[in-house]
Order: sequence, then structure tokens, then C-alpha cells
Amino acid sequence: MGGRTIVVGDIHGCYDELMALLEKANFSETDRVVAVGDLVTKGPKNREVLQQFMTDSRFSSVIGNHDLQLRRRWSGEDVDLKPAQKEANKELKGESDAYTSFLNRLPFMIDLDTHLVVHAGLRPGVELHSQTTSDLTKIRTLGGDRESEEGTPWYHVYHGEKIVLFGHWPAPEPRRGKRAIGLDTGCVYGYNLTAYIIETDEFVSVKALRAYDPN
Repeated sequence: MGGRTIVVGDIHGCYDELMALLEKANFSETDRVVAVGDLVTKGPKNREVLQQFMTDSRFSSVIGNHDLQLRRRWSGEDVDLKPAQKEANKELKGESDAYTSFLNRLPFMIDLDTHLVVHAGLRPGVELHSQTTSDLTKIRTLGGDRESEEGTPWYHVYHGEKIVLFGHWPAPEPRRGKRAIGLDTGCVYGYNLTAYIIETDEFVSVKALRAYDPN
């Protein structure tokens, strides 16, 4: 014990960037990696990312909305997949039983004592046990359409006890609220993969090798 906690933004199958990020952060045997979800879809190496998280006990993640949609499909639910999800489904389908078992074990939140990791965010004023799956995996702003980018960002209003580390909503730089930090800096769109190291209160980022998804 005594290592660092490296919380990584949305990976989306960007395995090479993940490895470069951890090398830049001097990732060691005593450190741990916690991802904010959306391990897969849109990027080129979904299988490699999943295998990394499945086989190395230092790695853990919450579930993201894209991960969740694939899990639902593989579990037999009749859900529509977006184009990037269809591509990931095609790539991973032959091993989907193992991946379904792994995704089924991913929590919606990881409590790191002073910090809380979720994929999208929390609805302010709602107890943790009452947060909905949709809010935890999709919320951006407050109002009728939680996925809208117009309106008041949830993290501008959130003032909870724990600092929330989240992803889902890409931006050129980490999003900041008084008690929240957004780590999705759009790696899969050609920007950066970013991590936040809790113990040292520092950010580490690497440039994407290219834009894998034009959207």
C-alpha cells in the first residue's frame, strides 16, 4: 500500500494513449488506476483495454453509458446500438460472454474516501443511494433533458462532502466545479487523455495519436 491513485478520463478504446499516459505518470506496482467509465467504443483497441482491466488487479473502473449499452445487448436486452457501439459489438462479440461477466461487475460509483468516481455525475441534493442509473451515466445539465449541453452544469451546483471525479462530457481542459473535476478531455476525438492523481493533486495528460471518431 502507500501508492498513488490515478483516475483516468474516458478511454474509449484508446489503449496506446492509456499506456503512454501511465508511462508519463511513472505508474508503479504500488499505484492503482481507476477509470471513469466508457472503457470501450469509438477507439481502435477495445479488446486490449478490456483485457488490461480484466487481468491487472491494480485497474478498476465504474461503468459508462457506452459500456452499459453493450452490457445490456450482450445480456439479451433488446436495445438499439449507436454506430460506434455496433462497431465495438462486432469487434468483441466472439468473446462477449467473458466481457459481459466483467462489465456486470463494474459498479456505478467507486468511493475513494475523500473522492467519489462516477461516469457522468450526480444530481445535486439527491442522496447517493437514490441517484438513478441515467443520472450516474448520462447527466450533464440540470433540467428536463439531462444529456443537454445547454443549461446549468450539474457540477456548478454540486457541493457534496466528497469531491466527484467524472467523465462523459468532453472538453479541451478538465472541467472544474467547487467539488467536482471532469476528466474527459476528448482523447478519442483527437485531443488528450487526462488523469488526475489524488495524492499529489496533479493532472497528467498525453496527446491522442489521432482522431479516431470525427464526432
